[in-house]
Amino acid sequence: MQGMRFKLIAAADPDMFQDRLNRFVDSLPPDALIVDIKFSTSTSGAQTMYAALVHYKSVEEWTE
Repeated sequence: MQGMRFKLIAAADPDMFQDRLNRFVDSLPPDALIVDIKFSTSTSGAQTMYAALVHYKSVEEWTE
């Protein structure tokens, strides 16, 4: 599948995680389409890790 891309974003701090995710989405080019975002958390002791797998792809500009 041509143009399919994935980006894994993770952080232990929820604010940092949100910031990283927002910065990545803002950095996508105008011809990128987010197909899906999968979220996950895991806990080890008292620490929680937040993660997102962003599935996106490049698309052609719509013309009529």
